[in-house]
Amino acid sequence: MQATATLPAAAPRGGAARWTGRVLSALVVLFLLFDGLIKVLRLDVVRETLAQLGYPPEVGFGLGVLTLVIGVLYALPRTALLGAVLLTGLLGGAIATHLRVGSPLFSHMLFGVYIGLMAWGGLWLRDERLRALLPVQR
Repeated sequence: MQATATLPAAAPRGGAARWTGRVLSALVVLFLLFDGLIKVLRLDVVRETLAQLGYPPEVGFGLGVLTLVIGVLYALPRTALLGAVLLTGLLGGAIATHLRVGSPLFSHMLFGVYIGLMAWGGLWLRDERLRALLPVQR
């Protein structure tokens, strides 16, 4: 006998909410593509920033590839949830790094929180399975 779990039906979202979710998600993907590309291209600004954060410049390329992979996973509907989970880990590391070096709170340290909220909010607005899993109670 095989047991199957069923999720409660998610409240349907109108077109405006779904489009808001798509726009938020697109902004996150664009940011990840930009951030990943500048690291893969090994731009001087990346090397300087990594040095200021206490990392060797060589890690930039690997971080760039990781960021691009996460961006692609998040952009594809079938793997968006996995991409969001991995992105959350990446952003947590960025927040911890900025905390360690004493970066400004709102512009640097919390930037990862802003991106994370946009990513999860966009996914929640456009994916009814996620809304069923994480319902908002009224």
